[in-house]
Amino acid sequence: MKYLYLVLFGLMLFNCKEEKQVVNLTADKIISKSIEKAGGKAFDNSVIRFDFRDKFYVARRDKGQFSLIRMFKDGNDSVFDLLTNSNFERFINNSRVILEDSLKAKFTASVNSVHYFSVLPYGLNAAAVNKTLLGEEQIKEKNYYKIKVTFNPEGGGEDYEDIFVYWVDKEGFNVDYLAYSYNEDDGVGTRFRKANNERYVNGLRFVDYNNYKTEHNELELFDLGKAFEENKLKLLSKIELKNIEVELLNQ
Repeated sequence: MKYLYLVLFGLMLFNCKEEKQVVNLTADKIISKSIEKAGGKAFDNSVIRFDFRDKFYVARRDKGQFSLIRMFKDGNDSVFDLLTNSNFERFINNSRVILEDSLKAKFTASVNSVHYFSVLPYGLNAAAVNKTLLGEEQIKEKNYYKIKVTFNPEGGGEDYEDIFVYWVDKEGFNVDYLAYSYNEDDGVGTRFRKANNERYVNGLRFVDYNNYKTEHNELELFDLGKAFEENKLKLLSKIELKNIEVELLNQ
């Protein structure tokens, strides 16, 4: 009996320790674990190339400096967009184009958006990102941490007012679902995305997405996980990265 009590006491201590660890798992820690699972610091020093729809993209990240590139054909013209830490420039047939501020902002946002989504959850530990743990939620019989993400005006980009929700798998710490609200010139609304086709290229995780919408924007952003669970969302498009290549720098 003496040894039985010792064993039971040990189990109680172990369970208390496990419970304490769960309680202390903050939104920042969850996202950090998710980033690490996806490739972690290797993203910081890499060159990533891929095709998305009819355009070719290149992202070079090296010791805090980045160059995000988009190239495509527009009729007979070759367009080269370059976004860096400090500026955006467009070249048509190798000649630099002078852009109005409104167009520069539009092109900056569109280039940054594709590169941003291509490497998620990398980038969610930036200084301008605010993360809040909303709790836990079950989707399709899997348990997830549900995390709200907002952005500061300073450093948060043109669309800093957009709000995101990420569902992070409690066991594997992968981002399996995300949702966001937007307010743009062509309207307001929400989107819900389901990650699929997970693959690792040179140690970095990439996924494609099924992109869903609501029928009449009648659902709140934070309810989209439940709506997907209940098959209330409509498939809008597929977001697929093709021909991914990864070169790791400073190895």
